[in-house]
Amino acid sequence: MRSPCEAHEGAVPQTAARPEDGTFCPRERRRYVLVAAILASSLGFIDGSVVAIAIPAMRSDLGASLIEAQWISNAYALTLSALILAGGAAGDKFGLRRTLIVGIALFIGASMVCAVAPDALFLIVARAVQGVGAAIMVPGSLAIIAKAYPKKERGRAIGIWAAASALTTALGPVIGGVLLSSFEDSVWRWIFAVNLPLGGLAIYFLAAKVPADAPGETRTLDLGGAALATVSLGALAYGFTVFGTASLLHSAAWVAAGFVVLAAFLVWERRQKEPMVDLGLFASRSFSGANVSTFFLYFALSAILFYLPMLLIAGWGLSEAATGFIFLPLSLAIALLSGPVGKASDSIGPRLPIVAGSLVVAAAFAGLALLTGGGIHSFWFGIFPLMALMGLGMALVVSPLSTAIMTAVEDSETGSASGINNAVARMAGLFAVAAMGGVAALRYASLLGETAGVVPSFGEEPASALPADAESIRLAASDAAFAAVSWVTAALCVLSALTAWMTVPGSGRTESAEDAANPASAE
Repeated sequence: MRSPCEAHEGAVPQTAARPEDGTFCPRERRRYVLVAAILASSLGFIDGSVVAIAIPAMRSDLGASLIEAQWISNAYALTLSALILAGGAAGDKFGLRRTLIVGIALFIGASMVCAVAPDALFLIVARAVQGVGAAIMVPGSLAIIAKAYPKKERGRAIGIWAAASALTTALGPVIGGVLLSSFEDSVWRWIFAVNLPLGGLAIYFLAAKVPADAPGETRTLDLGGAALATVSLGALAYGFTVFGTASLLHSAAWVAAGFVVLAAFLVWERRQKEPMVDLGLFASRSFSGANVSTFFLYFALSAILFYLPMLLIAGWGLSEAATGFIFLPLSLAIALLSGPVGKASDSIGPRLPIVAGSLVVAAAFAGLALLTGGGIHSFWFGIFPLMALMGLGMALVVSPLSTAIMTAVEDSETGSASGINNAVARMAGLFAVAAMGGVAALRYASLLGETAGVVPSFGEEPASALPADAESIRLAASDAAFAAVSWVTAALCVLSALTAWMTVPGSGRTESAEDAANPASAE
């Protein structure tokens, strides 16, 4: 039987093309693996940032409420964060090329459904399916590079992948913002439609240019754990989302149910021979502390990147084209500085860069709170410099956090450790969008006074011009609501720094088994 790689003209038999360096892909075909992986990862990265800018246009076009807007983001984040570990395991079980093709196909298929969504509920469901595709696609895009390239060439390939992905992540919101500014609100649909040619090209390279890799060791997929994780995270996210808009009892009941299912998930995982989450890794104080720091920091980052575009576009009336630039400093700083910072953390240990970076991000978010709380409406001389400061702080954190995670476990456990940390960051974003919506809505509503029935909800553009006094109150309430979110996120970044200071090693050495058993000896 001929493989897809052999079907095109001039292909050599698959057995003859097998390299002798232990990889599955011949040298001349590895560039197709790299390009496909860059395209696949870019789909996931761009989707999150551009959708944040498009939320006001979606709300206007579909008549979506603030809660529906939150779930347009959270439906995707929910399935992605709950299933990303299972998606990585599927690549090991069925082969990376095959599962990556399936993940990309599901992602772009759901994207096409998103593009034709007639209402907010339809879009939310389609976004959830899109997240399932991303959960398969995102871990596979990096893993297939590692499997296709020999160790001596792997670092350079991953570096190219990271740089190209950072570039597309930086340019995506800028290009998307220009598109949204130039046409009517319904143009947001093209943000999803563009996934078709990009994803289609990635599938073509994988199916026609790359040979199939052999599945890894036989293992069972923890589908029960994946289902429990999805239900638990969904219940928690819903409970946090309706806080401030529904009764306190209603919100508390959903949160309580989420924690009950979470407890069931932990019991389930402990009883599995091949669990989705290896809970034993959390016996390491460094590993647990680095993940807590990750949760606090990415919660704060996700909240700002979701609600700031709402304030700028719907509140200040800034164009989507200008708003798209707030994502640029983050991507560029990480792309340019992660390498040097990573080398420094190898020498001095990851603790100091994580603490310093978290505090820099905290300062940036406190600056946003002071700026917006003070009613100062300056983008290029206010918001943008603070976002550049935030980008610098995140660049100080990203590589050292990975180092802290990887050095806290044995070499044989680095894959599981990385997957868990990735899932923690995704869950942080899910809860951030859910919980901070309640904070913003409560603060916004408290300042509306007699205009409560006149002005739209936070982050929603008025359908028509408002009276001058109502517009003034709406703008002040929008600023105050975002300032409240910014103060919370600044505090969480400080907590991230404190957690890292108390748990992450201060030197280049790893935490030993004795340290894990006796935390006092790690100091």
